[in-house]
Amino acid sequence: MEVILVHDVESLGKRGDLVRVKEGYARNFLLPRGLARPNTPGNIRFVEQVRASEQARLQQEWEEAKTLANRLAALSCTLRVKVGEADKLFGSVTSQDIAASLKEEKIVVDRKKIILEEPIRSLGVFQIPVRLHPEVTATLKVWVVKE
Repeated sequence: MEVILVHDVESLGKRGDLVRVKEGYARNFLLPRGLARPNTPGNIRFVEQVRASEQARLQQEWEEAKTLANRLAALSCTLRVKVGEADKLFGSVTSQDIAASLKEEKIVVDRKKIILEEPIRSLGVFQIPVRLHPEVTATLKVWVVKE
């Protein structure tokens, strides 16, 4: 029996795929749980509409990420930190600190998207990559200055 998957099913296929399964598996598992629909022309049109709307949503997310990447590239973030002797920082600057600084600039970026290989422990200017989308990465200039 051929069915169209409505949701991703592990070891079977992704949403929108047309798969061939045994009739009992479809009738007793996939169809009652709403994971699949029978292969009919109406359901094929439904899946095509779902794919089109999903594609439009992904395109919209990409465009928003690209716009935010341009804003971040033009922005310079300044973090004031306390320092001790020889300009050594007390503590370090983390992605959470950078996200809080961006929030003050009215830009909301999840701290997990800010890619720091290790916390910043010195004064200076740093180029920090920010992954906004799987295909879009922006570079943010971060100034760490003493208070």
